Amino acid sequence: MKNIFVGNLSFNATEDAVRSMFEAYGTVERVNIVTDRDTGRAKGFGFVEMSVDSDGDRAIEALSGRELDGRSLTVNEARPKEDRSGGGYRGKSGGGAGRMNNRW
Repeated sequence: MKNIFVGNLSFNATEDAVRSMFEAYGTVERVNIVTDRDTGRAKGFGFVEMSVDSDGDRAIEALSGRELDGRSLTVNEARPKEDRSGGGYRGKSGGGAGRMNNRW
């Protein structure tokens, strides 16, 4: 299974339009255009999953730079999602306590 990143999509691009572009190169398992969770509006990028890696490679080669809705697409193999489990809010990081103790 080849997971492909598709960037610089028009905000009006549909999953059907993206699917039809990629189907010329092989079986498309899934198309997902990423949307803003608050507004529901497209963010201008998405992902395509193709069944056969070699078909995905051909699609990347052929469609990178191709225009859809007047925009030149960025098409490449998707990188694995980075682990975001580290970090996060850890509370106050010192400082500020002096003001409370000095009772101005």
